[in-house]
Amino acid sequence: MTKHLILAALAAVAVGQPVWAQGAPASPSVAVAHSDLDLRTEAGIKTLDRRIWRAVVEVCGAAPGYDLAGKNDVRECRRETRALASVQADVVVANATRAEPIRVSSIRK
Repeated sequence: MTKHLILAALAAVAVGQPVWAQGAPASPSVAVAHSDLDLRTEAGIKTLDRRIWRAVVEVCGAAPGYDLAGKNDVRECRRETRALASVQADVVVANATRAEPIRVSSIRK
């Protein structure tokens, strides 16, 4: 009987631990600077596009060649992340006089 009470007490203590101690991981992000580019030109826009792609690759990471599911996850992350970053880039190009960095963030955890 005493063993059951001890086990029940230990189980109650283990279950009652606060969950807030474990923070949710933040999505990785990279700022893409563009203040040095003339976004009124095709060359400036292409350079910005290359910088965004490098940031997307960095944020989404890579999967080993043998991990097909991981490679598909990375491919999907890159596609979705690039689409979100492209929307920001379109706004920045439209407002070429502003000098705010573009924040590329993965939507995956």
